[in-house]
Order: sequence, then C-alpha cells, then structure tokens
Amino acid sequence: MTSITVVDHPLVQHKLSLARDKHTSTAVFRQLLREISLLLAYEVMRDLQLTETDIETPLQPMRAPALEGKKVCLVSILRAGDGLLTGMLDLVPSARVGHIGLYRDPETLKPVEYYMKLPDRLQDRVVIVVDPMLATGHSAAAAVARLKAAGARHIKFVCLLAVPEGIEVFHGAHPDVPLVTAAVDERLNEHGYIVPGLGDAGDRLFGTK
Repeated sequence: MTSITVVDHPLVQHKLSLARDKHTSTAVFRQLLREISLLLAYEVMRDLQLTETDIETPLQPMRAPALEGKKVCLVSILRAGDGLLTGMLDLVPSARVGHIGLYRDPETLKPVEYYMKLPDRLQDRVVIVVDPMLATGHSAAAAVARLKAAGARHIKFVCLLAVPEGIEVFHGAHPDVPLVTAAVDERLNEHGYIVPGLGDAGDRLFGTK
C-alpha cells in the first residue's frame, strides 16, 4: 500500500494556515510555499542513501558522510508545482529538474498533457514529484505513469494538501509510490476543488485568475 506521511510539525501547520487565508497576498503566499517546501523536503529526503568520502577539517582528515548515487531529480507538475520546486532547490541546489505540463479538463476533470521535459538516467535517481494539491488525483497519477514509462523506479510524491478521494485514485494507480503532505482535508466540492483547501494554488502563486 502507498505510505502516506502527514508532516504535522508546528511550523508546517502554522505556515499552511497562513497560506490558506484568503487575505494573504500573492507575495506572501509565494514565500510561504517556498518555506513549507523546505520542511517537506526534509521529510521526503530523510531516507536518501549515504556513503563516505575523505575530507579535511581545519583540525584533521576524516571520513565524512555524503549523498550516494546520482543526483536527486525534482519533477514539477506545471504550473503550480513550481511553487514547491523553488524551495526544494534551495535545499538541494544540485538536483536535476524535470517538468510535466498537465491541465485539468473542466468538463471531465481528467488531465491533459501539453509538455514534458525530463533529465536522463531516471532509473538511477530518486525522483520526487511536486504539486501543491492532490485533488482528484488524476493529474498526479498521470504524471507518475509518464515517469515510470520514462524509466523512473524510485518515485515519491509531495503536496501541500490532499483529500481522501485523491489519495484513493493515486493509491489505486500507484500503490508503490509514497505520499508526503502537510494535511489531508475533508473532501472535494462539485467543481473538483479541495475543501476547505486554499483555493487555486496556481492562481494564488502567480496572481492570476
């Protein structure tokens, strides 16, 4: 079964509450997503593999821990995923970055792909997919399916908010992919939006309607 980790750290929950507030400005919302993504990245990367390397401190040589293997790959589901991507890159600036462009058809609520660009050697990388909202779950499931088709074998998914309906869809498609989220909200409304949620993350991030 898909493992679901809800990051209930007080800083995450406080900053998420600020992001939910409809009176929060675009600039502050953008900064909050960046800050929350740093904290989520800490959780989702806690099991990265380490090796040892030779370094010299100002006092003596030593064997020191260092990340092992190929660089982590962060994959943003456009466009709102970039709000989490930026903060994660602050923490892991050497990460490779991919983008998958998906939009939700307003009638069917199904994802439509319009863009994909990924780094090479995905099979050798830990691939972390980021998107603020796991709502219907269809876009996330479609993105992960494309990554698996491209060779990715070690995939995780990170979001700000999820709902039971989206988790069920995602779990049904990808029971092997762990989920990390800041909160699991009540439900979807008739338009496919998370309730209570925080509105349209992309619009709030970029100041669009």
